[in-house]
Amino acid sequence: MTDDARTIDINGRTYHWPRQPVVVVCIDGSEPGYVEAAVETGKAPFFARILAEGTNRLADCVIPSFTNPNNMSIVTGVAPAIHGIAANFFYDPDADEDVMTNAPKFLWVDTIFKAFFDSGAKVAIVTAKDKLTPLLGHGLDFSSGRAISFSSEKSDQTTLAKNGIERADQFVGLPVPDVYSAELSAFIFAAGVKLMERDRPDVMYLSTTDYIQHKHAPGAPVANDLYIMMDRYLAQLEDMDCVIGLTADHGMNAKHTDEGEPDVIYLQDVMDSWSLGGQARVVLTITDPYVVHHGALGSFCTLYLSADADAYAYAAKIRELDGVLAVYSRSQGCAEFELPEERMGDLIVISEKHKVLGAKTANHDLSGLTVPLRSHGGLTEQRVPLLVNRPPSGLAEDRRLRNFDIFDVALNHAQ
Repeated sequence: MTDDARTIDINGRTYHWPRQPVVVVCIDGSEPGYVEAAVETGKAPFFARILAEGTNRLADCVIPSFTNPNNMSIVTGVAPAIHGIAANFFYDPDADEDVMTNAPKFLWVDTIFKAFFDSGAKVAIVTAKDKLTPLLGHGLDFSSGRAISFSSEKSDQTTLAKNGIERADQFVGLPVPDVYSAELSAFIFAAGVKLMERDRPDVMYLSTTDYIQHKHAPGAPVANDLYIMMDRYLAQLEDMDCVIGLTADHGMNAKHTDEGEPDVIYLQDVMDSWSLGGQARVVLTITDPYVVHHGALGSFCTLYLSADADAYAYAAKIRELDGVLAVYSRSQGCAEFELPEERMGDLIVISEKHKVLGAKTANHDLSGLTVPLRSHGGLTEQRVPLLVNRPPSGLAEDRRLRNFDIFDVALNHAQ
């Protein structure tokens, strides 16, 4: 069978074998407007060509609009109800502990990378923060010489056995960046260019950090500089005849008052003041090891209720709070957003566009918020770009696209 006719089946979807390298980029926190603003500076010619001549569409991300569930949806091609990663963080009632969803044991299906690798493809994965590395590289044999996966954050700790590359920082030729910096993302693209020059992988995935987007809106000079940097590296990949697809894991919105203070509903404090019986525990599913730029404040949370709590009474009272957009029961919310019920609480709460949800005031360290808060998690951060540097073929204009369709579009509609 020729490569042109070869296909890979994974998670109920079929993908064509890449005829040239396919690079998919997840620009963390890239709401619509960032790319367009960078193009308006006249300093982002790669993005300008995509907007004018390539595939230029909008897509919906997974709710909750957080990093882990969306990255894993992108790399499996399916919703969290199928792959199992429903948030950055969840409460395990059986173990009575809060758990990060960054271990492969929480992933229910294989990734697109593993499917291609198992069929003989070369695969390269570079992500900003190390929290995603175990999930993205799950199932790959790094001793094979055909798989590489590492993070910018831990690039000085990579080994052939664990990552498929020794001292990635030395290979890229850049120092390990600070985790709270634009350089963390720049390192990813520099690594992508170097790996494409050396290995020419069939499939590459680059996933950035949203540190800049949490601080700067589209069109801000610092945000433009980030996208202009990306443009320069992406143009180099395009010059190597790569199909390049770009999307985002979520958008971003201002979440502050006119005075610049975070506009927060501290839901645990509020509920603790009610006399409804039973207990309600707030779990903020945005939480991860990197909360300096958002203070663990997002627009989605889930509540775990004790057996004697009245779920209907709690839901009714929460709906009355100023700034709450919607409250769902577990079954309603999981059905609406394609989430696994096993990893959600009894209630799901989503706040309005410019509000965020907290737990207890005393438990949030906001000292790192040096600029007015921008964050995500809710329905108002669901719309994201979906771009490919080739015009679409056979992609219906009226098709509702999800960010996890990006591999389908890049492999099946843009080669």
